[in-house]
Amino acid sequence: MEALFAITLGVMTSSGVYLLLRARIFPVVMGLTLISYAVNLFIFSMGRLPTGMPAVIGKSAEYGDPLPQALVLTAIVIGFAMTAFVVVLALRGLGELRSDHVDGRETRE
Repeated sequence: MEALFAITLGVMTSSGVYLLLRARIFPVVMGLTLISYAVNLFIFSMGRLPTGMPAVIGKSAEYGDPLPQALVLTAIVIGFAMTAFVVVLALRGLGELRSDHVDGRETRE
């Protein structure tokens, strides 16, 4: 299972970096989102969540660690706000510059 997490994190992170380097508005937003999801999965997997453990409120000596869950929940909210801000910023740049290139220049292809 650890190998599957490592491969998934690697693929998501490398895909996010590739999309960030595309220098267009939509791929940059998608790349940031993929990297955000990869970080969330990394934080969640570092909690070593065991199966069959009760929640914090229970009569067991062992319980699941709530810290990774709280961190991921907070990161999801911050990531959503960041994505909304980047989309609004990208739309404003597209309206003012009349180009979807992140530098504002149109490249000849």
